Amino acid sequence: MDILRKVEHFREEENRLKWEGTFEEYLNILKVRKEVAQTAHSRVYEMIKSHGETKVNGHSKFNFFDDEIYGLEDTIERLVNEYFHPAAKRLDVRKRILLLMGPVSGGKSTIVTLLKRGLEQFSKTDEGAVYAIKGCPMHEDPLHLIPEHLRDDFYEEFGIRIEGSLSPLNTMRLEKEYGGRIEDVLIERIFFSEDKRVGIGTFTPSDPKSQDIADLTGSIDFSTIAEYGSESDPRAYRFDGELNKANRGMMEFQEMLKLDEKFLWHLLSLTQEGNFKAGRFALISADELIVAHTNETEYRAFISNKKNEALHSRIIVMPIPYNLKVSQEEKIYEKMIRESDMSHVHIAPHALRVAAIFSVLTRLKVSKKQGIDIVKKMRLYDGENVEGFNLADLEELKKEYPNEGMDGIDPRYVINRISSAIIRKEVDAINALDVLRALKEGLDQHASISKEDKEEYLNYISIARKEYDEIAKKEVQKAFVYSYEESAKTMMDNYLDNVEAFCNKHKLKDPLTGEEMNPDEKLMRSIEEQIGISENAKRAFREEILIRISAYARKGKRFEYKSHERLREAIQKKLFADLKDVVKITTSSTMPDETQLKKINEVVTRLIDEYGYNSVSANELLRYVGSLLNR
Repeated sequence: MDILRKVEHFREEENRLKWEGTFEEYLNILKVRKEVAQTAHSRVYEMIKSHGETKVNGHSKFNFFDDEIYGLEDTIERLVNEYFHPAAKRLDVRKRILLLMGPVSGGKSTIVTLLKRGLEQFSKTDEGAVYAIKGCPMHEDPLHLIPEHLRDDFYEEFGIRIEGSLSPLNTMRLEKEYGGRIEDVLIERIFFSEDKRVGIGTFTPSDPKSQDIADLTGSIDFSTIAEYGSESDPRAYRFDGELNKANRGMMEFQEMLKLDEKFLWHLLSLTQEGNFKAGRFALISADELIVAHTNETEYRAFISNKKNEALHSRIIVMPIPYNLKVSQEEKIYEKMIRESDMSHVHIAPHALRVAAIFSVLTRLKVSKKQGIDIVKKMRLYDGENVEGFNLADLEELKKEYPNEGMDGIDPRYVINRISSAIIRKEVDAINALDVLRALKEGLDQHASISKEDKEEYLNYISIARKEYDEIAKKEVQKAFVYSYEESAKTMMDNYLDNVEAFCNKHKLKDPLTGEEMNPDEKLMRSIEEQIGISENAKRAFREEILIRISAYARKGKRFEYKSHERLREAIQKKLFADLKDVVKITTSSTMPDETQLKKINEVVTRLIDEYGYNSVSANELLRYVGSLLNR
């Protein structure tokens, strides 16, 4: 069985990576690979960087978050560059709790889960290898064995700074088991695992009356006091709290601000000084990234409470807004559907897009910038070209509302409504209209939506419907064009021949008669008018096209109709305009004749084979577009 062979291979690989040796042997590893002694924050940063970084328009895109986090590139860039990077360099931000604050279903938990899974995998690589004192429940850093008075000498020899003191348990073990000889202390390689509680801890608030601080810091093992004689003997203490187990890695606090105050105060010294108090011992050193998440309402309540002022300065708040890009929102829904029991259902093309348009519109704020309505803003955010606006305008828009995306419709609501549409329709195929209908009906059931919000959201559903109407018409018209690409190329070649003759004041030759003709002004204008090129602007547009063709030729590239965005749009619109009457008659006929029926069957086949529809959704699309064209 393949799966059992894979399990066996995984087990063999884990055994191969295991290492055990003395502290002296560990120092020999350090001489060659200093990175094994890096801090927890540095390890997280290097783990993210190891997956690669891409520069896009001067911004960093970190590949580590691909396929899981969509549309939050700016947020992730800020998170990595403003927190993880300086923290990795031992700057003061590492002495802060990282608090991810944002709306429900916005990606906070996904980011934390990604970091935890990433650390687990990274600890199995050479770059992310972690070594600890063997037998230590806190996986303590072996360098804590170096006495305080020798640490400057160690830095001079190895170039590595040592922070933290040897724990009470290992201090006792060093004397009793190794006779004070640090070079003989056994060291082992460890592998982070949330399930095995190695290097990754998770703490969830529960009933404040019953939750014990021991969950965080460990507790006394009363059954051993008779054996060891004292509660202050470290052997009588269970170092099994989440803070103990998360040492060397990361600690997640779920809904941190719901925690009782006594739990939060432990984080003060842990973040600022790198230690915490447990039992009747001196402060225990711990090196771990503290990451928490909460919603905006909880956070506002927390900072308004004067009793929490000491913690305010220990927290770095990283807002995690909703995604504001339609194309990325589609990917979120696709991912959620893939991971659900709905993956067998046929969802017609553009059904998720209209849901994404609606969701993103509810999250956007209307711009005060002249000439920008909310639909244009949505297009600009999604990277589309909007006439009269450029990249600089986009950056201005993003600065207009710093908290944009912190409210609106969440992805879970959309997926719940899609589920409802599937169940109601009782067929394994749904289209954009089914989704919009379900979204609209669900607004009454959404407890947190006010009357004013509902009116606004209904308007956004109407906008999404209009966007879909245009998409649907184009889809059908494209499918009606036999060999669409070939038709577009023929039209472009004809247009370019005439443009070249016009600009160079030449005549064209009739391919059949050979007689000379003037450039076909009617043909050129019929194409240019599709995109609003005025009579006065036609020469400039035509010259621009010729310049673009020359630039392509110099680079040895071939100019195609898609090489110029506005020309592509003009040719598409012209083709569609020529076909509109044919489409209208064919799709709206209740009793199609043999020719029309043949054409319909050809279009349905093309929609299935080339556009991703199935027979149900293709026929529904044709009927809908027929009704649109008849209005």
